[in-house]
Amino acid sequence: MLLRTILAATTAATALLGPATAAHAAAPPTRPDTVTTTTTTIGAPAGTVTAAERAAAAAADPVIVVGGLIGISIAYEPIAARLRADGYRVSIYQLPNLGFGDIRESARALSSYVDQVRAATGASRVDLVTHSEGGLVSRWYVKFLGGADKVDQYVSLGSPQYGTYVANIVNFVGLGSCAGIVACQQMTIGSSFLAELNAGDDTPGPVRWTTLRTWQDELVRPVDNAVLADGATNVLVQAWCPLRVVGHLGLVLDGTTYTAVRQTLAGAAIRPNCLAV
Repeated sequence: MLLRTILAATTAATALLGPATAAHAAAPPTRPDTVTTTTTTIGAPAGTVTAAERAAAAAADPVIVVGGLIGISIAYEPIAARLRADGYRVSIYQLPNLGFGDIRESARALSSYVDQVRAATGASRVDLVTHSEGGLVSRWYVKFLGGADKVDQYVSLGSPQYGTYVANIVNFVGLGSCAGIVACQQMTIGSSFLAELNAGDDTPGPVRWTTLRTWQDELVRPVDNAVLADGATNVLVQAWCPLRVVGHLGLVLDGTTYTAVRQTLAGAAIRPNCLAV
């Protein structure tokens, strides 16, 4: 059933979203320094965001939300809206061709986009909040394409850092080629792409690395393949909030997960708010 759901979603997304171009979604905001001053009720354990915290966020690195496979930019608007409400300068990066192609090529496109955002904002570094495949794209950029000098913080939400058995199953059913989806082939456990990405240091450069994962992630299996070694901060949502049910896409929608993202970006201790909505 899960496999049929994945394949059906892929087919539907391709048919419905095909006209959308990654170039359009990847265009940097025309006014990247614009932030909202609306008070948010989605708070860390201490409560709502204060004016001082919002001012600090406005002065912080610009945040790029990097989408995942089949992740159209509008799907990431909820988390982007939360960040904007808290004062951050935010843009959304939709992967080229919805992430179906070579992850290395998507990383090269991300490199160009980061430079556009840096030029538009005057910032020397950016923070990357990544989801699913977007975490692998971003890691390749940081590790091999000079991103270590341009990224301050890396935050991944349910990224298959060491692959997922779901991709292996799709690869098997898809005649050994994931039905021709290159990114799927690269996310299989044991792929040559992951072997190269994970060789040596998981967390190169001065970048601060954080991963967030959930036990209910239906697409990253085993769940602990979403963690990084070599000094990364790895957060399991249910370690803090055992009754919180969060799926793969839910990681970009869930209030508790968002409080951990916000605390990470602010350089605060990570203590997710289990009651956040």
